[in-house]
Amino acid sequence: MLGVVETRSVSPVFVGRADELDVLNDALARAAGGGTSQAFSTGGEPQALLVGGEAGVGKTRLIEEFAGAADREGAVVALGGCVEIGADGLPFAPFSTALRALRRQLPDELAAAAAGQEEELARLLPELGDTSRGRHDEEGMARLFELTVRLLERVAAEHTVVVLLEDLHWADASTRHLLAYLFRTLRSGRLVVIATYRADDVHRRHPLRPLLAELDRLRTVRRIELGRFSRAEVGRQIAGILASEPAPTLIDEIFERSDGNAFFVEELAVAANEGCRTGLTDSLRDLLLVRVESLPESSQRVARIVAEGGSTVEYALLAAVAQLSEDDLIEALRAAVGANLLLATPDGDGYRFRHSLVREAVADDLLPGERSRLNRRYAEALEADPTLVPADERAARLASYWYHANDAAKALPAVLEASVAARRRHAHSEQLRLLERAMELWDSAPDAVRAELRPVDYTEAYPPCGCAPSPACGCDPGNQPLTYLDLMAEAAVAGRYCGERERALKITKRALHLLEGEDEALRAAWFWTQRSRLVQALGRGDGWKELGTAEELVRGLPPSEVHAEVLTSVANWSMLHTPGPDALTDAERAVEYARMVGAREIELNARLTLGGLMVESGDIEAGLAELYEVRRQSVEIGAAREVGRSHVNLPSILEGIGRSKEAVGILRDGLELTRRMGLLESESWVWDNLSESLYSQGQWDEASEAAMHAQHALPSAKPRGGSFLRLVDIALARGHLAEAGRHLAAARDAYGTHDPTPQNSLPLARLTLTLAAAQGRLPDARAELDRALETGLPPGTQRYGWPLLLAAATAEADARGLPAAEQGRAEHIERIRENAKPLATNVPLWHAYERWVRAELLRAEDRDTPADWSAAVAAFESLERPYDLARVRHRLAESLLVSGPGDDDARDRATELLRLAGAVADHLRARPLIESIALLAQRARLTLTHTPGAPERSALAPADPAEALGLTSRERDVLRLVAAGRSNRRIAEELFISPKTASVHVSNILAKLNVSGRGEAAALAHRLRLFPSETPAAEAAG
Repeated sequence: MLGVVETRSVSPVFVGRADELDVLNDALARAAGGGTSQAFSTGGEPQALLVGGEAGVGKTRLIEEFAGAADREGAVVALGGCVEIGADGLPFAPFSTALRALRRQLPDELAAAAAGQEEELARLLPELGDTSRGRHDEEGMARLFELTVRLLERVAAEHTVVVLLEDLHWADASTRHLLAYLFRTLRSGRLVVIATYRADDVHRRHPLRPLLAELDRLRTVRRIELGRFSRAEVGRQIAGILASEPAPTLIDEIFERSDGNAFFVEELAVAANEGCRTGLTDSLRDLLLVRVESLPESSQRVARIVAEGGSTVEYALLAAVAQLSEDDLIEALRAAVGANLLLATPDGDGYRFRHSLVREAVADDLLPGERSRLNRRYAEALEADPTLVPADERAARLASYWYHANDAAKALPAVLEASVAARRRHAHSEQLRLLERAMELWDSAPDAVRAELRPVDYTEAYPPCGCAPSPACGCDPGNQPLTYLDLMAEAAVAGRYCGERERALKITKRALHLLEGEDEALRAAWFWTQRSRLVQALGRGDGWKELGTAEELVRGLPPSEVHAEVLTSVANWSMLHTPGPDALTDAERAVEYARMVGAREIELNARLTLGGLMVESGDIEAGLAELYEVRRQSVEIGAAREVGRSHVNLPSILEGIGRSKEAVGILRDGLELTRRMGLLESESWVWDNLSESLYSQGQWDEASEAAMHAQHALPSAKPRGGSFLRLVDIALARGHLAEAGRHLAAARDAYGTHDPTPQNSLPLARLTLTLAAAQGRLPDARAELDRALETGLPPGTQRYGWPLLLAAATAEADARGLPAAEQGRAEHIERIRENAKPLATNVPLWHAYERWVRAELLRAEDRDTPADWSAAVAAFESLERPYDLARVRHRLAESLLVSGPGDDDARDRATELLRLAGAVADHLRARPLIESIALLAQRARLTLTHTPGAPERSALAPADPAEALGLTSRERDVLRLVAAGRSNRRIAEELFISPKTASVHVSNILAKLNVSGRGEAAALAHRLRLFPSETPAAEAAG
């Protein structure tokens, strides 16, 4: 019955408005007799509501959503709307429309309700017949109003009816009077009447204003005022419109320009999707300008001036630009404010448009010459008296005014000054925009103006001149004219800082093109170093080609900051790609060069690399001390790059040696610092590392949230890939294999194939292997390990190597006894052992991994003992890794039960171990571990939940494992053959059943075991030793 409700929204997704929708739904429930209070529990009571909000805020969409829900609940929905004609509306238009809709949906009921009064009611609904020839007087109107109310009450006696009256701000006087009468006199019927109006249209003299005041005094009328959307709600709305997740920058832009107005969000999102340059469609612009064009000419002129002045214009500045007498200016402002076009700022010092898109429409309507003239007048006024605007806004606003005044001579210096101010505030995105604007203005500015410009300072070791460092160089760094290349250097770094790597990469390419054939080796080396970083961040390569070019350019030159920067970058690259003694030597050399030339920030950067390599080489405490000191000094001097990197590298290294709690504290400090300094790239790394450390500490939900933050902090390829790997870890541990596969594919896509650093490739291999094993694809798991170990584990990669070998050893142990796993198993086990031998164990975490890998390999050979697992448990009990500890406790319990089935002490200890492990697994929602613990307890007849006074264990003999799994005798026979690798046809032949029946048994078994395929079922059967008599006895451990 919803055909009468027109759907006008672009977004298919209803966003927000939960509280408002609850109010409407509650009203519907009360009217229908389903209210929760005693007053409404036995019958319905009519409901009256007013819904207000500015144009486009989402009133209609809210009503659409409510009407749809009401229709689904069986209510009859009738929509009527007011129509604007001239200064007033059509008489009774919304009521006529609504009654007509009711007649279409309930013709018999409406005819019965109107019986005997058709002539009077025909004034509202002509379809009822000819109108009465009675007198047109006040009594006649009162009678009509009363008959209308009675009609609605009668129709709503047997049906829940919702009457929606839209656009009350356009209502004629008669409609307003009828609505007031209806709201005051409704007494019975399952009826909901909702009227909507535009709050911003209801000015002081609007005829609806007194009615709203009157209705507010009625306790039976509820009023809902819709506010604008928050940024998060705007993001969800855009996602619904575009049918894809929008970029954070698009959300920010549309949220800023729309001010959260739902209609404007829709228009801007559609315009952006269609590539509209201004983001304002003609229909939207016309809509916004209607109110402006209704104002007096002086007010329109002031509106145009305010529109071009910015989001807010101070009164004193406006007066200087408008050049009107004070009385005329105030009169013009009064009219604009009275029309709800302009608003006084909260501090009472200036004016702004009620809505930013109205300002934008007015500004777009300016003629080219008019726009530049206004901006020149703003700039001249501000230059004459800088106190007209707040100090922190002067540089940016003056730059904007001169730029839009099309005066390059004035604009270029102003834009550069504003870019310096932006950098000092760590507003790197704004800095990049201003520098790109300066590059745009460069050729247009007179030579004399450019000759007077000087760099404020030089970014990240960028050389002040192109000369090779030598006494023969006569350049004065403090008096070198600013060059176009200098602008490009600043812009490249700003782009890297704010996450605009594509733009920065294009700038470096143009810069290197300009340097071709020039004798400026240091500057070329500097740009090649920048390009190396950007290529790596974008996943376009490993960056060594670019870095090697830079190293060749500085080779043989005297020490310089550029030279030290190149050597530091080489050391950083070596730490990530080829860690070991050579990388340590590179780092020491970089520190030495930086100190020789007094480049403190470069020295700090090199020392970060050196400290990390010291830890990896075994000099742990000295390396950590170096890292902590560099972090302290970086924060102290405000060295942005080093602040970001120290809050990424130090906690990463702490995590790698098992000090996760310590790492989390530093990472939380890092989030605050990187946000405050605008270091978006570093922030994404910090989120990624925080996710890893939270995962280790058993805070998986928080780890998942941190991983999502990493993906939304404008990350480069690597932190984005790392965040997906963390989600894979969690999905695998919780048994969500399909989800793990999706995240793994996303991580692989993020990393690409151009830069396989061990810190990325080894965790990727580990999780690929783990997923394959969990899905019963042991050959694929083995192949992944073979690829990862093709060149061996590089020195210093034990933090990634141990988990990889553990995953491989666990896969082999879980597949023990599986016929398909027998071929090549001994060779793979031996390969794991051989690759484990050179890995360091001088850190408690690495020692614990070594114990665990050793125990899993023995389990794979059926030679593990409680002593092996006790050693692993003891190693992990002192660490901050609850999930790992739960896993080894489970294995120790299993070993105790297998080795001593009749030993009461062993059973007691196993019970306690399984309780501890189960508590952790339950808390983490680690379903595979939960199920393994439960199955083991069932097989051993252990009671894991203790009741006071009850015995701690059962003395019953172990149950049939297949029975514990809920398998029938026939299903047990089928599973035995599945585990032996038989096809359905072979199973049918051996058990004398049909292949179809065999297939049904296999499907039932898969469901009962909660596995996805035959391979997983076979692996589980062998892992749980369901058919031990059919597995060849292992040789005694020797």
